[in-house]
Amino acid sequence: MTVKSTTRARKKAAPGVPDSLRTGKDAPAELIQLLTPEGERVEHPDYPLTVTPEELRSLYRDLVLVRRFDAEATALQRQGELGLWASLLGQEAAQVGSGRAMREKDYAFPTYREHGVAWCRGVDPLNLLGMFRGVNHGGWDPNEKNFHLYTIVIGSQTLHATGYAMGITKDSAEDAVIAYFGDGASSQGDVNEAFTFASVYNAPVVFFCQNNQWAISEPTTNQTRIPLYRRASGFGFPGVRVDGNDVLACLAVTRWALDHARSGSGPVLVEAFTYRMGAHTTSDDPTRYRAAEETEAWKAKDPISRLKAHLEREGLADEAFFAALEAESEALGLRVREGVRSMPDPDPTLIFDHVYAEPHALVAEERAEYVAYAESFEGGE
Repeated sequence: MTVKSTTRARKKAAPGVPDSLRTGKDAPAELIQLLTPEGERVEHPDYPLTVTPEELRSLYRDLVLVRRFDAEATALQRQGELGLWASLLGQEAAQVGSGRAMREKDYAFPTYREHGVAWCRGVDPLNLLGMFRGVNHGGWDPNEKNFHLYTIVIGSQTLHATGYAMGITKDSAEDAVIAYFGDGASSQGDVNEAFTFASVYNAPVVFFCQNNQWAISEPTTNQTRIPLYRRASGFGFPGVRVDGNDVLACLAVTRWALDHARSGSGPVLVEAFTYRMGAHTTSDDPTRYRAAEETEAWKAKDPISRLKAHLEREGLADEAFFAALEAESEALGLRVREGVRSMPDPDPTLIFDHVYAEPHALVAEERAEYVAYAESFEGGE
């Protein structure tokens, strides 16, 4: 099912493709799950995972703090402190699980909603918020964090990721790349072109699709007639569907996929089956196009609640742990609020500074027109 590499040699043997990925196109969709919504740990023969109590508590901490940061950002936008915000509410497990599966030298290419992955890669939340406030053009060094700047153009980052992965093969490195996109982006030509190039050139890239059921107001049923992960077989590489609300399953499956890619076996498509609990962005009203009953049903599958239930069921965390985490969450919220409110208002003329690398006559003319227009309001009412 994988494409044999003719362009790269690896010292390590390629990990085997699990039997669950060798099924035909008409087979029922299998949802890889290691932690049930009730917090019960289950095993999967193809994706074994050993985690210590400390690692479980650390994953829970990630989920809680990422959600708190996201909630503060939404509130700040509603208060007029941010221009826009794309919430990840409900998708924390997909992002934290896949983010923690990466090695230090692996490289991630996000969309505009991967706040949990940014957290895992060490990006300060205030750098993310600075971009949405308009005071910076990204706020972090992508090559320092191995985490690319956010990409607003739908699906284009999959091509960037594939090109970077092709470069890895030419450097004979043993790293891997992960490209994030949503179910709506799967309909974009860029994504399908990235699949083609990655397959033909056997690029070490994992395509991580967060299927949150809605491409703004369009349901997944308007994007595909088959489960998204099965599209991979048409391009000649494996696809797998994982419970996107199960942080342990996302960790195990993404770890396998990255190992598969970096070993020379080519790309993998991971479909994290999850749900966008909030609006597409703060400019959206999801009550206009989806039923409240649907959202209520997904609340029972909440990624944080199920891991907390597991910790409590197994006696792996006590009240002191949860209380300390709550205090840390409050401190993060305070730092985010104060940090954003202390940011300077952006200079409107900055939009003209980086259109081209060199001075451009038309841009200079447009800048002058804008400055004259803005100055016409000074001193007036």
